[in-house]
Amino acid sequence: MSEWWTYSLSDLLLFSPRVYYRLFELHNHELWPAHLLSVAVGLAILYALLRPTIRRLRLVLAAFGVIWIWVAFAFFWQRYATINWAAVYVAPVFVVQGVMLLGTAAFGPVTSAAPEAKLIRFSGAALFALALFAYPVIAPFMGRTSSAAEVFGIAPDPTSLATLAVLAISPSRLRWLLMVIPLAWIAISTLTLLAMDAPEVWIAPVLAITTLVVSRPRDR
Repeated sequence: MSEWWTYSLSDLLLFSPRVYYRLFELHNHELWPAHLLSVAVGLAILYALLRPTIRRLRLVLAAFGVIWIWVAFAFFWQRYATINWAAVYVAPVFVVQGVMLLGTAAFGPVTSAAPEAKLIRFSGAALFALALFAYPVIAPFMGRTSSAAEVFGIAPDPTSLATLAVLAISPSRLRWLLMVIPLAWIAISTLTLLAMDAPEVWIAPVLAITTLVVSRPRDR
């Protein structure tokens, strides 16, 4: 029997890259035209980020709470679990994130943003726009079919990145706690792409780190 240190990440994969990307094709086909709704919600969130009020920020957090619970059920429980048994354990974690976002929206300490935070706000809005509009273009840019695109509110990676972008500029004092699960998922997804030698492996972690950089000045 081979020693454990002789194994690589690719040896731990339960599926091939073709099966993984085919998963998104089937997922998108099954849920269409829900993508139109996700884009509409994304545009509303973007507007709220550019013209924030306490009420709008609470609505944004509530929308993200619903989206995380939806992704937990529709993607992890119903779709990803068909090729990866670990997905059934990830789904409840996404539900927990959704419940925390809903709880923060309803009862959490959300305050109005300081006027001098305008640059931070626009930076976070730009990162959110990247997750909303640019992330779905990765699939065709990498030579895959556009039907395999990962869309905000439908797939976990752009949803996690969009959540981080919003939390980075959120006046809520709980934002660092709410960032833990999205960051953990990005780390897991990055390891999966690394095991598949996917050329886009660097995109999600770079965007995630950028949101942390944007968020830091708010604490000062």
